[in-house]
Amino acid sequence: MENGMTVAADGTGEKSEKRLSRDQRRERTAVAILAAARRLFAEHGYDRTTIRTVAAEVGVDPALVMQHFGAKERLFAAAVESTVDVSSLVHATTQELPAVALRHVFEGFEDVESRSSAEALLRNCLTHPEAMALLRDDVMGQTQAAVAATIGGDDAELRAAVLNACTLGITLARYLLEVPALADAGRDDLHRVLGPALQAIVTPVSEV
Repeated sequence: MENGMTVAADGTGEKSEKRLSRDQRRERTAVAILAAARRLFAEHGYDRTTIRTVAAEVGVDPALVMQHFGAKERLFAAAVESTVDVSSLVHATTQELPAVALRHVFEGFEDVESRSSAEALLRNCLTHPEAMALLRDDVMGQTQAAVAATIGGDDAELRAAVLNACTLGITLARYLLEVPALADAGRDDLHRVLGPALQAIVTPVSEV
C-alpha cells in the first residue's frame, strides 16, 4: 500500500503511482472514495454506511476520507451530487433550462450503469430525515440558487423552486412509482408535453 492506495503484486501499480504527480494521486484517491461511497450508500443506506466502511472499501485510512470530503454528511452530499452532473443546469441560459432540466433527469435515471444507485440514493433521501435535509439544502439548494440567478426577476427563487419540484416529481412518478403513462412515455413525448410548461415557469412575466 502506497499513500493509502493498494498497489499490484507485480509492482506495476507502484511504478504507475510514481509517475503520477501529487495532485494526480490526490484526484485519483478522491474519485475512488466517491465511487465507493456512492455504491455503499446505495447498497446499505445512509445509517449503515460510515466513513470507516468507505475507507475500508477503498483501502485507505479513514482520516484520508475525511481529508477529502469532511464528515459523513458532506460525503453523502457529494455522492448524491455526483450521480447526475448539475453543472449543465448551473450554466444553462433561461431558454436552455427546460431541455437541460429534463436531460438532467434522463441522464441520472436512464443510464444502465447509474440508474440503480441513483434510485437507491433518492430513496435514502426520501426515507432518512438527515439525508433529506442534505439533498434539499446542500445539493438542490445550491443548484436552485444558481438557476434563480439565471432566471432573474422578483420571483426568480419561486420559479427555480417550481422547476425543481416539477423535475423531482417527474423523477419520482416515472422511475420510482412507475406511473404507467409517464414510465411508458418516450423522451420526445416528455419534451413535447413538458417543454412549453417548463419554459413558462422559468420565463419572467416581463419577457412574455
